Amino acid sequence: MLRAGIAASALAALVAGTPAVAKDRPTPQGKGTGPQQSVQILSFNDYHGHIEATDPPLDEELDPSQTPAGGAEHLASALDALRAQAPKGRSLTVAAGDLIGGSTFLSGLFHDEPAVETLNAMGLDVSSVGNHEFDEGTEELLRMQEGGCHPEDGCYFENDPYGGADFQWLAANVVKKDDGETLLPGTSVKKVAGMKIGFIGMTLEDTPTLVNPAGVASVDFLDEVETANAQAAALTKQGVEAIVVLLHEGGYQSGTYDECVGISDPIKTIADTMTAEVDAIVTGHTHQPYVCDIPDPAGNPRLVTSAASYGQVVTETTLVIDRRTKDVVRGASSAQNHLVDRAAFPADAEQTAIIEKWDALAGPLAAQVVGTHTEPILGDSSGNRGIETPMADLVADAILFGTEAPGDGGAQISLMNVGGVREDLPLEPKYEEASGEITYAEAYDIAPFGNLLVSMDLTGAQVKAVLEQQFVPSRSRQYLALGVSEGFSYTWDDSRPEGDKVVADSMTLDGQPMSLDATYRVSTLNFLAEGGDSFTAFTEGTNLLGGPEDLANLVDFFEANPGLTAPEDRVAGL
Repeated sequence: MLRAGIAASALAALVAGTPAVAKDRPTPQGKGTGPQQSVQILSFNDYHGHIEATDPPLDEELDPSQTPAGGAEHLASALDALRAQAPKGRSLTVAAGDLIGGSTFLSGLFHDEPAVETLNAMGLDVSSVGNHEFDEGTEELLRMQEGGCHPEDGCYFENDPYGGADFQWLAANVVKKDDGETLLPGTSVKKVAGMKIGFIGMTLEDTPTLVNPAGVASVDFLDEVETANAQAAALTKQGVEAIVVLLHEGGYQSGTYDECVGISDPIKTIADTMTAEVDAIVTGHTHQPYVCDIPDPAGNPRLVTSAASYGQVVTETTLVIDRRTKDVVRGASSAQNHLVDRAAFPADAEQTAIIEKWDALAGPLAAQVVGTHTEPILGDSSGNRGIETPMADLVADAILFGTEAPGDGGAQISLMNVGGVREDLPLEPKYEEASGEITYAEAYDIAPFGNLLVSMDLTGAQVKAVLEQQFVPSRSRQYLALGVSEGFSYTWDDSRPEGDKVVADSMTLDGQPMSLDATYRVSTLNFLAEGGDSFTAFTEGTNLLGGPEDLANLVDFFEANPGLTAPEDRVAGL
């Protein structure tokens, strides 16, 4: 039901906020053999616990209007407004993974129980898992699904244990090594007005390279296309003809948020090769919005959509189903992306109450000032993850700070993946701190994953091998840069072949050339030490020594180094 007071503005926004290209998109009529009935599918992805309305607008290329969008309160209102337009209430709400993990302070501090509570209140029906659902390992994901208090933190509210997710996470391509069964159900069949719609939920096959490998050691991640094809065949045998894949993998395009201009791999190849039994593919992971028609292997157009991230966009797909064949009439089906305009979709009261409940618990800790900086220090993971950034170098400095003492690891070099730096430090206050102050909440936003510091022995040749793995052409993101600590430097030439992009003899430590045969102490996060992000060369390290948790270490670094400035570049590019 549409909540009182938002109908007029919300419905107007759904028209006014749509780019002309979307309204003009042709929608050819289908050729079903029987009477047709439509079902509304609302979808989003990569929520990442962004429950507060604090994110900036989408990039200007995606949204030239620069409309402030997102936040749980406004996402809930947008979903309500769209559902009010569904034909006779025939509507389902689905997601394509990364609902939790990599989250903002308010949700992540409480292991994303707040995020799940907001999603329950929104009426989410089903979601695929994403790689970030595995940030704290498979057992924690099962707790998030089924409920129960955290094994270490306990219950956050006395006599009120966490109740779990009302929606079902699907993990069709995540199978347990001991028995070959899926960790969570692989499919879900929803019945709407007598029509069956089957959902297949999957994460990207490369998930073990994106999370702490130790946390997913008990499961295997299977090929996305092979899994979808097998699951679609099984659904068809059950009499389910209308099939939608929820896939946490995506691509990039150069148009606005409701366009599809030059959609890239990996989703292009996946869509090209996934069985024609699948009628639509809802995607995520790349944080890009798009509405595409990509031909299936039979040459028939098929909707492939994505809704950006952080609840800033909702995809509305209208599936037209032939009531005689039970299959989707693709030519009559359509999709459109809607901005979750905060002005058009006023804050939902139930969501506001949820946020306020958790904020009261987090407030005193969040506001604690732990450091200062005198200029912007920028370059978080929402930008280009393939280049050295000041913020990643600063976090590398923090890792070195926590591991350089002989008893703490004796590290000489520290390395930090840019993709793991989840926020930067502009001078403008983010919360209620003064300009240039760093709060505990900001420190959390930078390092939300709960990694541990690890020191190890690597030869100079092994250090070079690690640096070469900043470019892996088979990886979902081919370029993933490493921030480097003060005192370490090298030259990178991207025109050189794979495996030899680091210029020979360019690596220096404290101004002195490094030897490929000498042994050095290198520190990083356990995520990378165990081969995360495809940096498998780290696994050759020996004499490993564990260190403190990354957030606690970062806070100590900020407290010990007031008046921080942005590091100068430490990597030379040719």
